Amino acid sequence: MYSMSRFKSYLNTATKIIETYQGKTPLAVFLKQFFAENKKYGARDRRQIASLCYHYFRLGFSGSNLPLADKILIGAFLCDDTPSDFLENIQPEWNSNVSKSLDKKISLIKDRLDVTGIFPFASELSETVNASAFSRSFLIQPDLFLRIRPRIKIGVFKKLEKLKIDWKLIGDCVVLPNSTSVEDLFVMDKEVVVQDLNSQKVLDFFKPQDAVFKTRAIPAWDCCAASGGKSLLLMDIFNYRIDLTISDIRPSIILNLHLRFKKAGIKSYHYFVSDLASNDFEETLPQEQRMNLKPEIIICDVPCTGSGTWSRTPEYLSFFKKEMITEYSTKQKQIVSNVIPHLQPGGVFVYITCSVFKEENEGVVNFIQEKFKLDILRSEILPGYDKKADTMFVTVLKK
Repeated sequence: MYSMSRFKSYLNTATKIIETYQGKTPLAVFLKQFFAENKKYGARDRRQIASLCYHYFRLGFSGSNLPLADKILIGAFLCDDTPSDFLENIQPEWNSNVSKSLDKKISLIKDRLDVTGIFPFASELSETVNASAFSRSFLIQPDLFLRIRPRIKIGVFKKLEKLKIDWKLIGDCVVLPNSTSVEDLFVMDKEVVVQDLNSQKVLDFFKPQDAVFKTRAIPAWDCCAASGGKSLLLMDIFNYRIDLTISDIRPSIILNLHLRFKKAGIKSYHYFVSDLASNDFEETLPQEQRMNLKPEIIICDVPCTGSGTWSRTPEYLSFFKKEMITEYSTKQKQIVSNVIPHLQPGGVFVYITCSVFKEENEGVVNFIQEKFKLDILRSEILPGYDKKADTMFVTVLKK
């Protein structure tokens, strides 16, 4: 049994970390560096301290008038759902109520903290986003989602049946507790892909496949490829009948994609490194791409605020400034302006963000329509705040 001083030490260390952290790197990276420099903490200590830090950031902008330690404790009470030695020693009355519903717990602390202040940017949201539900979702740890690769389904289902942890299926999407070490259970990228529930849905437009999609390789460009999840999804939807080009501004991303595609069994594709937001984009295109970049499908998952994913990385909310929305929107408009001219007549442009902000979503789509006269085939917010998942925005347009 740990002594009271150990639990107070947890609280003091979490307070020190939060006071030092400036939001310039992901909190997970900062914590890893902190514990590497302070090796006295064991694995259990590290988990508890990290949890307290995340609980604090899950409260966002609420409780700004509270002492930092008090806000950490309220975060632990609202975000945990099982009794703990930590709360029992520091706040035993809350520990006895920690398993109650979130509504009940919110009512118990309402005189000390107003949870409606967690997310103060409701006026900037896309119209169909439920502001209250989105704000409350910060208090809940999202699930881990896997997409089963279609060529390996039977083997994955057999493995799932043997698992001794809680899991469920939503179509071909496997839902697991967020702490699951999936690398120990599956061959990553070959059997399953780590991909959020709604990220798996952004290309649903293509699923009723026309005959032409089955008989020839469709030229497609994943122009902001990042981790490559959308490219893998597109290849699976079209049973590899895609003549794929990927690009990203970061050479390291392309290198990682080479390794990932090799594991995933994707052997034939084109790639280049380029800044799609640059005014000189056309001049920086490799000669081969200037000649041959004629996609019929463009996947444009643009850089964005990432606000739809902040329940996974709640620290970003606390350091967010409203003017950043316009900064991202301006960049997004520049990217689509450089990319869309390469789309072939009759081709499909898929605009994707993981943002909840109207200026990044409908605002950019309106810009696309006004400038390029594309027709909207599908446009919607994919809410994740009611599913322990990310919130995404997708619009499919035709040239």
